Amino acid sequence: MTISRRKLIVTLGLGSAASLLPRAAFAAYPDRPIHLIVPFAPGGNADIVGRIVGERISSALGQPVVVDNRGGAGGGIGAEFVAHSTPDGYTLFVGSNGPLTVNPFVQAHLPYDPLKDFAPVALTSYVPHCIILNDKVEAKTLPELIALSKKQPINMATSGVGSATHMTLERFKAATGANITHIPYKSGGALMPDLMGGAIQAAMTEFSTALPLHKGGNARIVAVASAQRSKLAPDIPTFIEGGVKGFTAQSYIGIVAPEKTPPAIVAQLQKAVAAGLTAGPAPDKLRGMGAEIATPEQMTSAGFAAFIRTDYEHMREAAKLAGIVPK
Repeated sequence: MTISRRKLIVTLGLGSAASLLPRAAFAAYPDRPIHLIVPFAPGGNADIVGRIVGERISSALGQPVVVDNRGGAGGGIGAEFVAHSTPDGYTLFVGSNGPLTVNPFVQAHLPYDPLKDFAPVALTSYVPHCIILNDKVEAKTLPELIALSKKQPINMATSGVGSATHMTLERFKAATGANITHIPYKSGGALMPDLMGGAIQAAMTEFSTALPLHKGGNARIVAVASAQRSKLAPDIPTFIEGGVKGFTAQSYIGIVAPEKTPPAIVAQLQKAVAAGLTAGPAPDKLRGMGAEIATPEQMTSAGFAAFIRTDYEHMREAAKLAGIVPK
């Protein structure tokens, strides 16, 4: 079949004009792999949860989700990278306490604003904080521990100065008047051998880190900072049951995108995360780690944004109590 010269010119002209149209005119999001930035080294809580959630996003949207670990500066290096990435839905961030709500109060000149530079997608889960004691400490309950500390100081470890667990410890001290000496470590896992060996008396740490020791009889958890008792260890009372009114604290994980990511893309990602955490293998995997699944409201963009703002103010209060000055 022959094509007239005029039709050929028109056809070529349309082709040139089409090349100027935006990519979205040809393909719906997503049409290529999504990169999920984890701001910590592989193997930690954020990395494990990020990979589980990434699998669910990939399954729902039909594109690979590539996990990229960019550790350093308490999660700040990864956060800065995502905050300054193109807001097109192809670069996402596994957000947690450190980079989103702790760093602003411990690091001066933060190169990103956690409240302005991100579009919250969904909170996924959180691990409550708890107090675990070595077997040499006489106290068997939280009220007994508080009373004992007022007779003789108790040393209590956390995963470091300015860490989420340190902030929780400072809030606990302020709420109860407990006489506790803070012993900072480099991580929650690093302090456990000293706890079991008796070098330290107690630790404020993640429930998932402490639970194996509690179940193994090597130490005992006296309280968990959640609204209800954990189904994994229903024998352990909450801080609230121990007389510390309204006291909850946790290490949380959620997904955020760069600010100005189109609302339609944020909504698509939110739907994928929520669907993946209400059915299939992901919820059981997370619960098996000692995590609690976020509520349906917290899995929304607005709900996660409200959660971040609330925790941000809790961290501001805790940093003030601890006398932490950003450096």
